[in-house]
Amino acid sequence: MKHSCYLIFGILFLVSCTTSKPRRPINPKPSTTIFQDNIETTKRLFQLEKNEIIAFIKKDTSNEYKTSSNGFWYTYITKVEADLAMPKIGDIVELQYDIRDLNNTIIYSKEVLGTKNYKVDKEDFIAGIQKGIKLMKIGETITFVFPSYNAFGISGDGNKIGINKTIKSRVTLLNIK
Repeated sequence: MKHSCYLIFGILFLVSCTTSKPRRPINPKPSTTIFQDNIETTKRLFQLEKNEIIAFIKKDTSNEYKTSSNGFWYTYITKVEADLAMPKIGDIVELQYDIRDLNNTIIYSKEVLGTKNYKVDKEDFIAGIQKGIKLMKIGETITFVFPSYNAFGISGDGNKIGINKTIKSRVTLLNIK
């Protein structure tokens, strides 16, 4: 009995001294990450929106649209040729605007939105309009076409504007204070 206990302890000692082999993962590592997938999805979404906007602009032959370096398109409805000042950071501007979809259906009318006083780049506002009003002079009216990333983005407005929605906005700059 005493020898069998030594034998069992000896065998356990020898077995426990063997080197362990690392366990390999059951599932191999994916070739792309979620982050990379999101980048690709965003690029595809951007391209779809851009194609939609370009198709809209081609159909709207009565207006000549310009491309902004800020990622939106615009056309002058009323252009002021006089050499007037344009809004700059910190100015308070008074403006009226509406929001439409690309089919020209009014989502929010200027009557509903009312006249807005906005301190340029110092208050939270629609990103595209924040950038667009810096192109305007008092008395001008511009129609802007904003892809979703310059409008309400992936969250929409929580009411009438859905996620990743391209919008149009007709903005009139009434005054700069």
